[in-house]
Amino acid sequence: METLAFGLRTGTVKGVHIQTSLEGMEGVHTVALYMRPLRQKPFYQAILELKPKRVIFNPGTENAAFRKILEDAGIEAEVACTLVMLSVGQY
Repeated sequence: METLAFGLRTGTVKGVHIQTSLEGMEGVHTVALYMRPLRQKPFYQAILELKPKRVIFNPGTENAAFRKILEDAGIEAEVACTLVMLSVGQY
């Protein structure tokens, strides 16, 4: 499983390059959001175009409006903590 990272600034974290655009990302299974709701809106369409199987809204990122958009598009939307999910084998 490859990890792709997107952020407002480029950089590298634990060997993973952070891109400032979602363009060119393909085969994305899960999007884990760490972006507060006000910052999410400009990325709705780009995330939808990734056609992920699911989007995880981590604590502080909960967004009922975007969750509905995702679910209407057939994308599973889950409010959870990615780190906890990984630690208990539920990811």
